[in-house]
Amino acid sequence: MAIQLKSPSEITKLREANLIVAEVLDTLEAASKPGVATWELNEIAALKLKQLKAEPAFLNYGHPPYPAVVCTSVNHVVVHGVPRRDVVLKEGDILSIDFGAFKDRWCGDSARTVPIGPVSPAAQALMDATRESLDRAIAACVPGNRLGDIGWAVQSHVEKRGYSVVRQFVGHGIGRAMHEEPHVPNYGDAGKGRRLSAGLVIAIEPMVNAGSPEIAIENDGWTAVTKDGSLSAHFEHSVAITDGGPIVLSRA
Repeated sequence: MAIQLKSPSEITKLREANLIVAEVLDTLEAASKPGVATWELNEIAALKLKQLKAEPAFLNYGHPPYPAVVCTSVNHVVVHGVPRRDVVLKEGDILSIDFGAFKDRWCGDSARTVPIGPVSPAAQALMDATRESLDRAIAACVPGNRLGDIGWAVQSHVEKRGYSVVRQFVGHGIGRAMHEEPHVPNYGDAGKGRRLSAGLVIAIEPMVNAGSPEIAIENDGWTAVTKDGSLSAHFEHSVAITDGGPIVLSRA
């Protein structure tokens, strides 16, 4: 599929969808406390989505069909954690909340990792480094740069802190479909890869492990975990590349 550059009016529509995603994530973050089951977060997200008159992007996506409207990935779960009644948050956990929605047939997608009560210094440092790597990647989103500049911004920031970048999953273009061209890796060589153009809209999503980059998929066909059981953090924003600089569509 060819890359579809977006017009300013289309970017405005994508902004509307992403603001809904940000509002739902704000609600979920506020509800993420010790004693709350991840399935409860899914129910909160579904209700909020209905109130905002938007459609879920994740529900029934893929093969096997994803069974929820939000991904809830706790501690060593990297991404795509399926909400469950028997997964109850406890103090010291870190929780990645990944959420997508359609509004007027345009898609928004964003994720953040949040602490559940006080967390260890090691967990906080991992979250901070992952968030910082996303900010550095966003700063590289200017016309004339290349996809490798985005990946290198993530990789260089986290690896020098002793962390590893997950390579089995990458970011993606986004628009009328949740996943469009191009693939947006969180690793790469500066100055290499496809050149960035104004009108390109991408979802950048560093997935960073405290230990090995290796992952495994659990029997549900979705839940991705670190092979060595180490902590993992995940942040994501949908970003429009414009002549005036990057616009973070999913940041309220």
